[in-house]
Amino acid sequence: MRSVMKRICLSLAVIAVLIFTGCGQKKTKDPITVTLWHVYGGQTESPLNDLIDQFNETIGKEENIWVQVGSVTNTNTIHENVLASAFGDPGASELPDMFVSYQKTVLAMPDDTVLVDYCDYFTKEELDEFIPAFLEEGVIHDRLSILPVAKSTEVMFVNKTAFDRFAKETGADIEDLRTWEGLFAMSEQYAEWTDNKTPKIPHDGKNFFVHDYHFNYFQVGVESLGENFFKGENLAFGPEFETAWEPYAKAALSGGVWLRSGYATEPLRTGDSIVSVASSASVLYYSDEVTYEDNTSEKIEIVAMPCPVFSTGEKMVMQRGAGICTVKSTPDKEKACITFLKWLTETRKNVEFVTSLGYMPVKQEAFDACLPEAIKELSDPMYVSLYQAFLDTQENYTFYTAPQLDSYLDLETRFEELVRKVLSVKRQQCINKPENIDKLVKETLADFKVAYTQ
Repeated sequence: MRSVMKRICLSLAVIAVLIFTGCGQKKTKDPITVTLWHVYGGQTESPLNDLIDQFNETIGKEENIWVQVGSVTNTNTIHENVLASAFGDPGASELPDMFVSYQKTVLAMPDDTVLVDYCDYFTKEELDEFIPAFLEEGVIHDRLSILPVAKSTEVMFVNKTAFDRFAKETGADIEDLRTWEGLFAMSEQYAEWTDNKTPKIPHDGKNFFVHDYHFNYFQVGVESLGENFFKGENLAFGPEFETAWEPYAKAALSGGVWLRSGYATEPLRTGDSIVSVASSASVLYYSDEVTYEDNTSEKIEIVAMPCPVFSTGEKMVMQRGAGICTVKSTPDKEKACITFLKWLTETRKNVEFVTSLGYMPVKQEAFDACLPEAIKELSDPMYVSLYQAFLDTQENYTFYTAPQLDSYLDLETRFEELVRKVLSVKRQQCINKPENIDKLVKETLADFKVAYTQ
């Protein structure tokens, strides 16, 4: 009997051990993995990748979410790759769960309803925290398809070292660069001043100013003067277009404006221009050293200022920068994506993210409370200057959102090519007969209109 009881007790003990061991070794659920394609940095060095690692080790671990970066590339490549996936091109990858996107990408997709509407996942109170214009740009076909996570705009970069030399001899005032009229008048003056430096070599004056996108200068300029730049799927060419054309064309024909292709960073790196208007995100590519044609180099100071405006127009500036789209999948995956995006756009985290890249945060609170403090922690004077320009821009300017036109990309591409070509041809005529410049300004406008509307 004692032996039987002993065996029964032993069996009960074994069962108890098995039960408790089983509870203690409950299988851990696999994390919900979501993929992301983005453009912020390189594959090995990326501020966003670093933040994703931080998310995965904290909130991700708590919520059983794992964000995996599938691709880090540039804006043009990600645009092409997303469309290839969306159209099911041979050899194309499947769309990731999230991808960085511009308006043009979503508009070009065969079916943008494959993307979630963020209004289904963010409360009205949460969306009200964002800068309204930034959200507006992400609304496509009445659905919030692109969530802003880091925005850029256009700012003016000035090689202050070179400008100060010019100002010392001519009395030029950097404050005059705050208006387009002042900037273009100074462009003419600079071309003449640099030409006079080498009296034995005629017509070798340097360009003062370079703009990344001439199309944006006219688009925002005309709109800021109270006139529609577009008419249907084409350009309006109203009276204010001529207002914007005159100072710009006169400065270009005088040799003060860079008319060659390429990004604005390049002529500033070589000293061929000393002032640019470009995407604020291009701060990553400006250098504090200029290398001249004769291979000599010079350390310089670059400062940022808000984009110039017309003296009679509204303070308006182009809104740039991308957002993130989320592809419809399963409730768990969609929820995981939204959890990550809410974390990334949380005010302080968003400021940490954007200040590592030269972008603007996406919420009003960030500008009001966090950005001024973050600027104090920046060590690079160029970035300090840029973020002070951001604060000025956000407080005093209206962010312009380009219209959603099927023809937009074609209009922009044709404009950029033709405007440089027409002005370059007339520039040669102006060199031969500079006294005819006012006549040539009007001729270039007529020539441009004819060529553009053909």
